[in-house]
Amino acid sequence: MNRPYNFSAGPAAIPEEVLQQAAAEMLDWHGSGMGVMEMSHRGKEFIAIYEQAEADLRELLAIPPGFRILFMQGGGIAENAIVPLNLSRAATVDFVVTGSWSQKSRKEAQKYAAEVRTAASSEEGGFTTLPDPATWQLSRGASYVHVCSNETIHGIEFQELPDLRALGCDAPLVVDFSSHVASRPVDWSRVGLAFGGAQKNIGPAGLTLVVVREDLLGHALPICPSAFDYKIVADNQSMYNTPPTWGIYMAGLTFQWLKRQREGDATGVAAMERRNIAKAKLFYDYIDGSQFYVNKVAANCRSRMNVPFFLRDESRNEAFLAGAKERGLLQLKGHKSVGGMRASLYNAMPLAGVQALVDYMRDFERAAT
Repeated sequence: MNRPYNFSAGPAAIPEEVLQQAAAEMLDWHGSGMGVMEMSHRGKEFIAIYEQAEADLRELLAIPPGFRILFMQGGGIAENAIVPLNLSRAATVDFVVTGSWSQKSRKEAQKYAAEVRTAASSEEGGFTTLPDPATWQLSRGASYVHVCSNETIHGIEFQELPDLRALGCDAPLVVDFSSHVASRPVDWSRVGLAFGGAQKNIGPAGLTLVVVREDLLGHALPICPSAFDYKIVADNQSMYNTPPTWGIYMAGLTFQWLKRQREGDATGVAAMERRNIAKAKLFYDYIDGSQFYVNKVAANCRSRMNVPFFLRDESRNEAFLAGAKERGLLQLKGHKSVGGMRASLYNAMPLAGVQALVDYMRDFERAAT
């Protein structure tokens, strides 16, 4: 069976090897007589799955010992509340607003922080650029500074995380890395906390990753639910309540798949970054060379993972999508808030899939002109 290429922004494609292994183990995990969905989260079988997944994630992302890895639920949307409940200390928090997701994060934080300030925003320009960190108006004594390092809807990506210390700011940087986690290395020296839903680059919906510096634990507001208190979750090895066991298992299989990847002399996440650079270059180069399609994002902050693009004649949109589906190219319709098209090029998308999309776009353009 030739599977189509799925360009969905999330829930997104999962590596075929991972799906095949999960299918093979569905009824009986390693001779236990149980499927993973049937296991006690406190049994030795699942504890082994959890510990391996945590160790593999720490290795893949080179997470330093001073950070805790939490496997939680609720997705990035829930973390928009959970982060200020844990870190705001009922004080001021700063937001750098670069697209829809950082907008949502800022709005949610207003329920819990004493003051929410916009340190910088690219909204006036339609979220097609990133504000220069040198222009950010950061608050003195802010509890944290929030950025979304890859905006899934608008296709904006920080190519380098900001160095708040170089900007004279001592606040921890909070990063929503939902849509490009494990696609590139992370400079943890610049990060206080990073969170992300798994359903874009890690596995199925239902699991949320939180990587938090240990000194940021233990400061939750009194109203914070116990199951969302990072210190309680960390002290209980993500088992304070029943964790998303299936999501953790699937993420673990994906981590093992990532560790097996090779690209020249690079392995793991470094190998994936090389592939992702090649995929993005192929796609953007074609769009930039075409008079039929357009991407509006400034070249220095284009996302490698999520590429929004538009047909210059949008009356052809439905025909474009119908033809793409016939060619086995799925989920290319853009987000309803911005329209157009969007191709998500996550780790599970091979270069051949991007080439197939470019070939189709070229054929569609020729037929229409």
